Amino acid sequence: MAADKNLIETSQRFKPAATRRDFLGLAATWSAIVAFVMAMLGALRLPMPSVFPESNSRVKLGKPARFAVGSSTYFSKLRLWLFRDEAGFKAISSVCTHLGCVAERDEEGHFLCPCHGSRFDEVGDVISGPAPKSLVWVDLTLSPEGWIVADTLSDVDREVVLKA
Repeated sequence: MAADKNLIETSQRFKPAATRRDFLGLAATWSAIVAFVMAMLGALRLPMPSVFPESNSRVKLGKPARFAVGSSTYFSKLRLWLFRDEAGFKAISSVCTHLGCVAERDEEGHFLCPCHGSRFDEVGDVISGPAPKSLVWVDLTLSPEGWIVADTLSDVDREVVLKA
């Protein structure tokens, strides 16, 4: 008799059927695990910048005669604006100091970050938004061949002008 009772307890036929409550409990558990894994993947990506510096930070922009006095030229691959006035040349990076998005320049000369709403004036100072500091002014030099060279990893004061 004891052997028959043991067979009944181990038989799949006499186990209670799975209920809707069991299914919903498993679904909730797996949903929580998936949500946790996705949140961890997002958190691991957060410290990585959106814009990586190029391996060679010194790039040629062109000969000074190519740029008219009073002009502003955008170099999209470098994310850089080059300005020429009577005093000489200046260059500012359009990479937002908040999270590295590329700020766009409007007709008035203000820079607007499309990602998080930071606004910068025409000299790159923060007007509003989450950006912690001003846009970076880039160091300009002349190459021996007479080309304007921008060092995208070397920042300078906004008053520094390349006379060429």
